[in-house]
Amino acid sequence: MPTPSARRTAPLAAVTAAVTAAALLAVTGCSDGAGSAGARPVGGDSGARNGPTDLATQRLDWTACKAPSAAQGGGTAPSPLPGGVRWQCASMDVPLDYAKPDGDTIKLALIRAEARDRSKRLGSLVFNFGGPGGSGITALPSFAPDYETLRGRYDLVSFDPRGVGRSDGVECESDRQLDTYYAQDATPDTTAEEKTFTKNLTAYASACEKNSGRALPHVGTTNAARDMETMRQVLGDRKLNYFGISYGTELGGVYAHLFPKSVGKTVFDAVVDPSQDSEQGSLGQARGFQLALDNFAKDCVSRGNACKLPGTTPKQIEAFVTGLLGRLDKKPIAGIGTRKLTQTEATNGIAQTLYSQEFWPLLEQGLDEAEGGSGALLLALSDSMNGRDQLGRYSNLQAANAAINCVDSKERYTLAQTKAKLPEFRKASPVFGDFLGWGLMSCSKWPVPGRWTHPDVAAPGAAPILVIGNTGDPATPYAGARAMVDALGKGVGVELTYKGQGHGAYNSGNACVQKAVNGFLLNGKTPAPNTVCS
Repeated sequence: MPTPSARRTAPLAAVTAAVTAAALLAVTGCSDGAGSAGARPVGGDSGARNGPTDLATQRLDWTACKAPSAAQGGGTAPSPLPGGVRWQCASMDVPLDYAKPDGDTIKLALIRAEARDRSKRLGSLVFNFGGPGGSGITALPSFAPDYETLRGRYDLVSFDPRGVGRSDGVECESDRQLDTYYAQDATPDTTAEEKTFTKNLTAYASACEKNSGRALPHVGTTNAARDMETMRQVLGDRKLNYFGISYGTELGGVYAHLFPKSVGKTVFDAVVDPSQDSEQGSLGQARGFQLALDNFAKDCVSRGNACKLPGTTPKQIEAFVTGLLGRLDKKPIAGIGTRKLTQTEATNGIAQTLYSQEFWPLLEQGLDEAEGGSGALLLALSDSMNGRDQLGRYSNLQAANAAINCVDSKERYTLAQTKAKLPEFRKASPVFGDFLGWGLMSCSKWPVPGRWTHPDVAAPGAAPILVIGNTGDPATPYAGARAMVDALGKGVGVELTYKGQGHGAYNSGNACVQKAVNGFLLNGKTPAPNTVCS
C-alpha cells in the first residue's frame, strides 16, 4: 500500500500467496524461459518488423513450461493437472507501439491447460488476475483447482501482460535498494522526512527510466487490451471469453470498449470502479480496508478470551493497532535476520491479511507477536505484498504496478496538494488513511505522462458481462460493481452481489457464486439481474 503505487487494486501477491506462521511461500508457475517456445508468423519469421497481419496470424509453439523467472516470482514449474494434463507455455509477438504496427515487437508470455472434453470445447478462457503487475503465468496454475469445472470445456489461458514478468518486464531498483525503499517512512511527519520521501520517489522513478525507459510509454492498459485482441485472433477464437479479477476487470472493461463486437462470455470479479480518478480510488480503498479491519476486530471480540489481542470492543482493538503502528514509527522492532519491522512494513503486512478472511488468524498472530517485540510474521506478510521471496529477490510486481498505473493516470500530485488531502484520508481510515493519502504522490516524479483521469469502458453492443461485487471487499469496494454496470451501458453489465469477506467472490468457494458463474460461462445462462449470494 505505501509502495510506489498505492492506486488501484491488490497486488497479485495478496491474492495468490500461500502463508504460514513463519513465512510466505511463493506461488508456483511457469514461464516461456530463455530460448523457449515462441511464435511463428504465417508467411514470415518472428522478428522486429512483422506487420499487423503477420501478428494476427502467427502460430504459437506450445511446449512444456519451465520454472518461473525471478521477475515472475520464482518457484518451480507447475505440477500436472488431474488426469496428468501438463501446462504448456509459449510466447506471442505484439507491437511495442501500436501507433507503429510495423515497427519493433515485444514478446508476451502465455500459459494454457487444454480442455478435458475436446468434443465439447467452447474455446479459450483468458484470465487476468489483477495487480496491475501480476504474472498470470504464475497465478493460473496456483488457482487451477478452482477452475477445474470450467476446464471441462475451455482451454484455460493466462499471460504476463506487457511490462510484467517475462513480457518485457519493467525493471527499477536493485533488490538491496528495494529493501531500503519499502522500509522507508511512507507517512512523513516532519520537513526532513518529507524531503527524504520525495527524494526516494525521484530516485525510484529515475531507476525505472534508466532500466526500462524504452518500455515505459507503452505498458498501459489500452495497449494491454489491444494485446488481448491480438491474442484472441492468434488463439483462433471468434470471440474473447474472459475472466477478469480485480485490475483485470478494468483491463476487461477497456477491452470491451475498444472491441465490443469481440466480447464473448465475460466475467468481472472484484470490480474496479471505472468512474473514479486516482484520488477517489485511493479513498475508496482507505474505507474498504478500514471496513475489513473493523470486521476482523468484530470477529476477534466475538471469540472472547480466545482472541489474543487486548480489548473487549472493536474500537479498543483498532486503538491497539494504531498504537502499535505509532510506536513502530518511532522505533522499529526485530524482524527477519538483520531486517527490522518498520511502521510502513507493518501496515503492509496488516493490509495483506485483509485480502482473505482465511488470513485473519495470521493478522491476529502477527499483531500479538509484534506487541511482544517480534515483527517476523508481519514483515513476511509485507514481503509477500511487495513480491519479495525468502532469498531477498523481488519479482517485478510492484515495478510493473507503478509503471502501468503511472502511464494510465494523468494525476501528478504535488507535496502541497497531497498534504491538503490527508485529513480526508485520515477520516476515511485511522489505520490506512495516511499511507494511502501519501500514496497520491506515487506518480509525481514519473518520467512518462499519463493517459486518462479514469478509463472509458462504455461498450454499446457488447455481449452481456457478468459483474460480481463483494460487500466486504477491501481493495475493490462493493460500489465499484454497480459503477461498472452503469459505465458499460444498458444491456451489457449484469450485476451479482456476494455478501462475503475478502477480495473477490468466485475463489471464496461460495457455491451460489460458482454456480452462477459456471452456468453463465458453460451454458450461457445469465443470472437474473441483482442476484444476491451469501
